[in-house]
Amino acid sequence: MALKHAQPLDVIDVAPLGDQLHASVTSSLLKTGALQLMRVVLLAGHGLPQHHVAGEMTVQCLEGDAVVTTPHRTCTLKAGQLLTLPGGEPHAVTALTDTSLLVMVLLTGQA
Repeated sequence: MALKHAQPLDVIDVAPLGDQLHASVTSSLLKTGALQLMRVVLLAGHGLPQHHVAGEMTVQCLEGDAVVTTPHRTCTLKAGQLLTLPGGEPHAVTALTDTSLLVMVLLTGQA
């Protein structure tokens, strides 16, 4: 069964999950030919190993604290902060506390 993604003009709730964070999982919220929007949920001490995506991306911390590591830099994101990564940039993410992130990836030009 295909994932249910939002459609154009649908309102997408990205408010902090609060007490529901532990019961939530990472999900893809929207996917078009040019853009993918995901809520990534990570519990404290967990993370995503180094990987890369072809398109440029943003990572916005909705709640909690997370560390984003690239070969060139390490950044700590707190709630309300956002960073951008160029396409193809290797990166890893580790949650310092229970965290939810809003990740947007540009898909334009990908094979």
